[in-house]
Amino acid sequence: MSAASTTVVIATRDRAPELERTLRELTALRPPPPIVVVDNGSSDGTAARAAAFPGVRVVRLPRNIGVAARNLGVAVARTPYVAFSDDDSWWAEGALAEAERILDTHDDVGLVAAKTLVGEEEREDPVVPMMAASPLGRPEGLPGPAVLGFLACSAIVRRTAYLQAAGFHPLLHFGAEERLLSYDLAARGWWLCYAEAVRAHHHPSSVRPSSSWRERAELRNRMLITVMRRPVRRCLAEVFRTLARAPREPRVLGALAGVVRRLPWALADRRRLPASVERRIRVLEHAHGG
Repeated sequence: MSAASTTVVIATRDRAPELERTLRELTALRPPPPIVVVDNGSSDGTAARAAAFPGVRVVRLPRNIGVAARNLGVAVARTPYVAFSDDDSWWAEGALAEAERILDTHDDVGLVAAKTLVGEEEREDPVVPMMAASPLGRPEGLPGPAVLGFLACSAIVRRTAYLQAAGFHPLLHFGAEERLLSYDLAARGWWLCYAEAVRAHHHPSSVRPSSSWRERAELRNRMLITVMRRPVRRCLAEVFRTLARAPREPRVLGALAGVVRRLPWALADRRRLPASVERRIRVLEHAHGG
């Protein structure tokens, strides 16, 4: 397949300068991929600036719907594969073609997680060595180590698999959203794998929420994901462990409050994972001290 088999989807909000750099990098790829930019209610002219690039389709949203904006980008894509970028990340030359080769020849792979290189110095993102040395190993026939997580700014999905799993869950809005999608893809029989030869560049924007806000959002969402997919005993253990942290970590109380507000929605969408997927999760938790 050619690069036209993959659409790049970018969700963005109020980071027009970073997005313009990303679009320059992506449109310089040969052949250039189709690109869908989903503007999450920006107020800095993002949509108009993105639309000025050739081959870029812009979907304008009236408000910020968080990670669910990517779902709209996938919905309008017309290629069998979709590569996600953030507004501060892009794909290396040849990366999409290599991901297509993997997906073309491995019908059971639903997601390819790339090697993410950070900054001008191109240092490996801390997640990269964890994926490369995944405790799940490399099952026979899989093109790389099996994983149950990835970086949303550097992953390529099979569009049919993504739609089967219903994409990124809108309840989470932002933070740790990759975990739930990983579980839901695996629950439908898809493998996720890390591919060393598929590379993406990430130059983190300085326009971003504070680290404390991000940590609180990720903690909240990890608890919500546990409620939505894990056994009851695991839910209770997570709650007690989190409560024990509250006296020394004030952000924990904010995360718990966020869970309580969203709990009815999380419970309404609760469904247990297949035993095989739960076993893989436990392998990872044991390896990482979870």
